[in-house]
Amino acid sequence: MSEQPASSQKNNPLHGLTLEAIVTALVAHYGWEKLGQEINIRCFTLDPSIKSSLKFLRKTPWAREKVESLYLYMQRKQAKQKEAPDGL
Repeated sequence: MSEQPASSQKNNPLHGLTLEAIVTALVAHYGWEKLGQEINIRCFTLDPSIKSSLKFLRKTPWAREKVESLYLYMQRKQAKQKEAPDGL
């Protein structure tokens, strides 16, 4: 039975990623201002920092889901850009 959770995680694209890594990647890609526009929560719009964002997101499941969804969207978009030929 202990193998079941591990096998259920193999298709989870977030498996092995920390929330800090996700937020850091989003900030690097979008910047705080654009991130606050994409996900309108105060930890991204009012004096944002990684530390304050992590504190809020760890306590707020709905906000964490939005952040994870945006991260997955960003990853899919970047993967499509890598696949597309430069001339198109």
